[in-house]
Amino acid sequence: MNEATIATPITPKQHTELVDEKLVRLYFITALIFLATSMLAGLLMAMQLIRHNPLRGIEFFSPGRWRMLHTNAVAYGFLANGFLGALHWAIPRLTLQPVLDKRLSWLIYAAWQGVVGATAVGLLLGEAQALEWGETPVWIDPVAQLGLLLVAINFMTPIARMKGPMYVTLWYFLAAFVWTFLTYAMGNFIPEYVVGGTAAGAVGGLFIHDLVGLFVTPLGWGLMYYFVPILLKKPIWSHGLSLVGFWGLAFFYPLQGIHHFLYTPIPMFLQYGAVVSTIAVELVVTTVVINFFGTLWGNAGVVKTNMPIRWFYTGMIYYFLTCLQCSFQVTLTFQKIIHFSDWVVGHAHMVMFGVFSMWIMGIMLYLYPRMLNRPWASPKLLEWHYWLSTLGVGFMAADLILLGVFQGWSWAALEPWDASTDFSYPFWVLRVFAGLAMFGGLLAFLQNIWLTTRAAAADRLAQKS
Repeated sequence: MNEATIATPITPKQHTELVDEKLVRLYFITALIFLATSMLAGLLMAMQLIRHNPLRGIEFFSPGRWRMLHTNAVAYGFLANGFLGALHWAIPRLTLQPVLDKRLSWLIYAAWQGVVGATAVGLLLGEAQALEWGETPVWIDPVAQLGLLLVAINFMTPIARMKGPMYVTLWYFLAAFVWTFLTYAMGNFIPEYVVGGTAAGAVGGLFIHDLVGLFVTPLGWGLMYYFVPILLKKPIWSHGLSLVGFWGLAFFYPLQGIHHFLYTPIPMFLQYGAVVSTIAVELVVTTVVINFFGTLWGNAGVVKTNMPIRWFYTGMIYYFLTCLQCSFQVTLTFQKIIHFSDWVVGHAHMVMFGVFSMWIMGIMLYLYPRMLNRPWASPKLLEWHYWLSTLGVGFMAADLILLGVFQGWSWAALEPWDASTDFSYPFWVLRVFAGLAMFGGLLAFLQNIWLTTRAAAADRLAQKS
């Protein structure tokens, strides 16, 4: 199903009334700034592990604090801003309704950057909650919660106003707005104020995984269901499979979070349930991937010529591999070996960068030149961006996953801790080079944005004169 079959074709005037392109571009640029910040923080952590920390002895730049900045800048700085920019394009065009209030959209933009910036400052000052992915200082949580509520109201209003059948993209979006609000509240308030001990661990595990599965995943897949048919100019292969994917995500994903805490005092029936639901999600993901590759069937050559499609489908392959890996990773047998090892770090990079960051990059590649009404200045830089990013994250994930197995075997053999750090060293060195490749890809993209924006500005100046 492409955009023309979802709604009446949109004229340029209607598009201008519906979509605030300036805001979309600003969200994208801000997202990339946060991604660059996150990558630099990640490189600082990687340098620390190979004993070459350039900022050694400075408390403000201690690796523990920058590690939290690394993860939070990706989740709330890059992914959230990238998704919000794409939503400001997709939802008005799908519903033929503007957002509730464009002034509210600008307020949300400014407030969200304040939330992410204040979080970074709070983390570097040592004010962090003891919750993975939820380290945001307690005084920021109410503001972030209010921001998520305003986002939901602003976007759900045009969806409620639309007439006719609702495309599966909007199913994912509606679910994401509700789930994200509830997930953030669950993770940042319940362990802090309501429960403690093992119960807090169980809630924290649910929060860690639901942040990926109920915030990032529905927005990512929803946008793929919107952009892929448009770029391929053909309907999605199976609308029925798209609904299987949605309801499978809704049913199985919220049950997975306890798999972060296997072999803990959390009741075993919850641990077993998490293992079973995680494996079930791999089957659900397979139906989604089949649906998109069925859509591509007979037109595979477009992957070579259409760069956004290439990013989208590369992310889908990484998504399948991530979930396949996870279905093994969460079994009690594997957990005996890879728990607390770098296997988990490799897994996290594969999903956060190899999947969702790639999808956002593909969306930016498609939309940014359209908004400037000018093609990309350098196709060569686009190729460098893709290949450095794809090979970099693939190499990093493979490097860390393999290292995790070796670490687990070493610990299981009761070898001294120093033995595992000694043989980890060359793997950690390779991770630095993989991270530098990914950062190099980002720099190529930023340079291309600068060149293209400058050329578009020159075109406008020439037209005026």
